Amino acid sequence: MKIVLRIIFLFFVCSTDTLVAQYIQVDDTYSSQQLIQDILVNSPCANVTNFSVSGDTFSGSQQSFGYFNAGASTFPFSEGIVLTTGRATSAVGPNNSLLSQGGTSWPGDSELEMALGISNSINATALEFDFTPITNKISFDYIFSSEQYLLSATSSQCNFTDGFVFLLKPLDNSAPYQNLAIVPGTNIPVKINTVRGTGSICPPANQAFFDAFNGSEHPTNFNGQTIVMKAEADVVPGKTYHIKLVIADQGNNLYDSAIFLGGGSFKVIKNLGPNRLIATQNPICFGENYLLDATEPGNNSYKWFKNSVEIIGETNATYNVTQSGVYSVEVTVNASSCILRGEVTIEYSSLPVLTSPNVLVECDDNGDGITIFNLRKLDSTITMGNNMLSAVTYYANLNDAKNESNPILTPTAFQSMAGNQVIGRVTNQYGCANYAILNLEIANNTIASQTMTKCDINNTGFANFNLNLEVTPQIIIGLPLGMIVEYYTSKNDALLQINSLNTLFTNTIANQQTLFARLINGSECYGIIPVLLTVSSFNPPGFDDETLYLCGTEIKTLSVSSDFSSYLWNTGDTNNTISISSPGNYWVTVLNSDGCEKTKNFEVFASESATITNIDVTDFMGFENSIQVNFTGISNYVFSIDGYTFQNSSLFTNVSMGNYQIIIKDINGCPNTVSGVISVSDYPKFFTPNGDGINDYWQIQNFQNKSAASLLIFNRFGKIIKNITTSSLGWDGTFSGQFLPADDYWFCLELASNKIIRGHFALKR
Repeated sequence: MKIVLRIIFLFFVCSTDTLVAQYIQVDDTYSSQQLIQDILVNSPCANVTNFSVSGDTFSGSQQSFGYFNAGASTFPFSEGIVLTTGRATSAVGPNNSLLSQGGTSWPGDSELEMALGISNSINATALEFDFTPITNKISFDYIFSSEQYLLSATSSQCNFTDGFVFLLKPLDNSAPYQNLAIVPGTNIPVKINTVRGTGSICPPANQAFFDAFNGSEHPTNFNGQTIVMKAEADVVPGKTYHIKLVIADQGNNLYDSAIFLGGGSFKVIKNLGPNRLIATQNPICFGENYLLDATEPGNNSYKWFKNSVEIIGETNATYNVTQSGVYSVEVTVNASSCILRGEVTIEYSSLPVLTSPNVLVECDDNGDGITIFNLRKLDSTITMGNNMLSAVTYYANLNDAKNESNPILTPTAFQSMAGNQVIGRVTNQYGCANYAILNLEIANNTIASQTMTKCDINNTGFANFNLNLEVTPQIIIGLPLGMIVEYYTSKNDALLQINSLNTLFTNTIANQQTLFARLINGSECYGIIPVLLTVSSFNPPGFDDETLYLCGTEIKTLSVSSDFSSYLWNTGDTNNTISISSPGNYWVTVLNSDGCEKTKNFEVFASESATITNIDVTDFMGFENSIQVNFTGISNYVFSIDGYTFQNSSLFTNVSMGNYQIIIKDINGCPNTVSGVISVSDYPKFFTPNGDGINDYWQIQNFQNKSAASLLIFNRFGKIIKNITTSSLGWDGTFSGQFLPADDYWFCLELASNKIIRGHFALKR
C-alpha cells in the first residue's frame, strides 16, 4: 500500500506546474501505521507496534496530519510526516496566507499540558506508537514551524507560543514521560519564545537553533521555523517504550503551528558515548588511549570506520582510539538485515607546555644542610606564565604525581636537603596533565652581619631607616655585581621570601630590632644575614630650655656638661661654655660618641633693680590708710612693707598706723630696692580714762614724729579743752583737774606742712 500511495503522489508532483514544485506537497490519506512504520521508522532494526493518530477531520475528510514530500523545493527533509494545529494540506507553500484553521471544539492534550506546565491547550494532533529497541539509544529529526514567528509582532504577541512535546516512557510505566523536544544541552522545551532569532520586536532566544523568518516564496505556508533539530534519548535494549508526538495551540485556535518529522530519521543507534571535543571541554589528552565499545548481545559482526574510511582488519566489538577523528561502527545483528550504526567524534588536546628541569636554590640559615624551600617561587617559570593552566601541584616523586597521591601539603614551606627532586604537576583546561622536574640546591656563602645605628631624635625608641641607602651598600661590598637585597622581619620569612619589607622602614620593636637580609644573585638565594637596627637614645640631663636674666651690665656664663664629643653655639663658639653680656636667644648643639645630637636653648632677658621715685602716704583714715609706692624699672617686681609678705601691686591698702620700710624685689633676681622708714598716723576713736592702765589717755599715734605739729581738743561747744604737745602722754579726760563727762569731743591737728586734720572721738566712763 505504501508503495502505491507514494508512486501516485510522485506522479502528481511531477505532472504539476513547475511553480508548484518549489513548495512541499502533502498527502493526508496515510494511516497511522503507514506514517510510523513506513515513513518515520522504515528500518528492520526497530520493532514498532500499537500505532495511533488523532487530530481533527475537516470538511471533505481533510486531516491535521499527513505525509509530505519536498519535491523540487529546498526543504531540508526529502520526505516525512507533518503534524499541525490546522489542515495538513495547508502547510504547502507559498507563505501567502495566515493559517488559523482549527475549530474551537477541537480539544487540546492534557499530557502535553502536564509536560510543559501549561493549561488551555486546543487543536491537538498526536501520533503514538510502541517500540522495543535492540540498542541503547534512539533519535529522530524534526523542524518546528509556526505562524507565531511574526516579524511585525506587537510586544503583547511576544509571549504567544504554541506547544509541542515528544514524550517517551517505558510501557510498564516504571518511569514518567520524558520530553525529548528540548533545546540541546538544556531542559528548555522548544517553543516560539525559547527559540527565536533577531529581526522583530520580540527578544531573541537560543538563536543558534532558529532558521529564519520566511518571505512569501517559501516551501511551507508558515512565517518561520527552527533549524533541523534532533530529539534523542538513552533507552534499555529489549525494553518496550511508548512514544507520543503531540502539537497543540495554546490559549486559542489562532496562528497554527506544525511539526515536520524527517522520514526514516527514527533510528536505533549504537551509542559509542559522547563526542569528546575541545569545543565541549572534554577532549582526550594527548598520549592516552580511548576505548570505543560497540558490543551487542548475539552473533554479530562489526566494521569500524575513521573519517568514513573503513579501518581494515578491525572487526572486534571494541576499538582503541589513539588519534583525533570521526569514528563510526556498523553492527550487523545476528546476520540479519538490521545494521546498527554509531558515530562519535574524538579530538585530542595537547599536553601543557612546561619548562623542565628547573633548579631552585635556597639559603641554609644555620649550615646544617637542611633548609626550607618555597616551591611556589617556580610556579610561573614551570607554566611559562600561561594563565590557562592550573596551579602547580608538587609531589615527592613522579609516581605520586601521576596518581595524584600524597601531594606536598606545604609547598611554600617545604623542608628538604640539597640534591633532592620534586615533581610539579600541571593540567590544562581539559584536565590533561604534564610534569616538571624541580631540583633543590642549597647555597652556602659566608657574609658578615651588619649593624645600623640611628639616633632617637624624639626619645620614643623608634627611628626611620632607609635600608636601601644606608644598609645595602655596606652588605654588598665585595660581592658579585647585580646582587639584590631584600629585608624581612623574620628568618623564616626570608627563607620563604614572603612578607618582604619596604626599604623605608621604621622599627616596630623599640630601641633595638633584628631584621634579616636575603641576598639574591640572579634568581638564586646567595645568603641570609641578620641586620641589627639600634635606635640610640640621647637624652642628657639639664637640656631643658632655660630662661636667664641679665641685671644691668652683668656678665653671665652659659654652659652645658663637658662630657660630649663636640659643641657648636650659635655664636660660633665650640667650647662647652660661653660668656654673654646682652640679652637674646642662645643655643648649643652637642654630639655624643654615636653621632647623635641634642640642642639646648637659652633665652636671656634684660632686667634691673627698681628705683623709688616717691611714696604717697594716706593716713588719718580710721584704719583705711594706704601707701602708694611710685617707682621706675624695666623688670617685673613684687612689693612688701613688712619684709615678709610680698604683693604684685605697689599700692598697699587698709594699712594700720605705724612705721614701715618699703622693699621692692625684682622677680628675675636683681638686688632689692629698700626705702627709709615711713610713718602712718591715725587717732583712736575712743578712750576710757578709768585708771585701769588701758586706754587711759587719748593721743594721736606717731604724734611725737610729727614735727612742728599743733593738736587741740574741743568739746561739742567749741571750747578748747586741751592743747597736747608731742612730748606729752595725751589727754586724760580732765579739764582744770575735773573729770569731764562721757561725750563726743573734737580735735584739730595742724602739721608743719600746714595740712589740717579734724575729727572726733568718744570719751567713755
